[in-house]
Amino acid sequence: MKKKLLIRPATLSDATSLAALAERTFRETFAADNSGENIDLHCATRFSAEIQGQEISDPQMTTLLGEVAGELVGFAQLRLAHTAACIKADRPAELHRIYVLNAWHGRGVARELMHAVYAAAARAGCDCIWLGVWERNPRAIAFYHKCGFSVVGDHPFMLGRDRQRDLILTAQLDSLSSVA
Repeated sequence: MKKKLLIRPATLSDATSLAALAERTFRETFAADNSGENIDLHCATRFSAEIQGQEISDPQMTTLLGEVAGELVGFAQLRLAHTAACIKADRPAELHRIYVLNAWHGRGVARELMHAVYAAAARAGCDCIWLGVWERNPRAIAFYHKCGFSVVGDHPFMLGRDRQRDLILTAQLDSLSSVA
């Protein structure tokens, strides 16, 4: 990466730009494999500036932005005190979202965001990180495996009106320091 990547916490003033980034990256990732109606419904109910502002303000959520030369290129969100039934941990945290613009894939942005997520989880005293990933997203699954995550279960994910299956992956925080 030639230009310097800055990873920083989101502020309320980022809500509008984060909403646009979240919707754009979600559409880039999933639109080709899902109906426009379901993508539109999901984006309308998850990525408004108001919703992003609420998430940024939530003390149980950490939103991290990846920025290059003032342009947002990716983001990650870590939710504390949130878990799934198959997670075996005392203090889990969920990697709620991590997305990078397609134009920035393969340039280290996701890796740097993941390192920042690990650090945020460690500061919060978490012992593991878990996430849900669509079973039909092999690129993401491969990245998570590279980062030390392994499949421990699954759960349903509603994309608009389409019930899909997410794999649940987890990694112990103490095993994550040298990955990715």
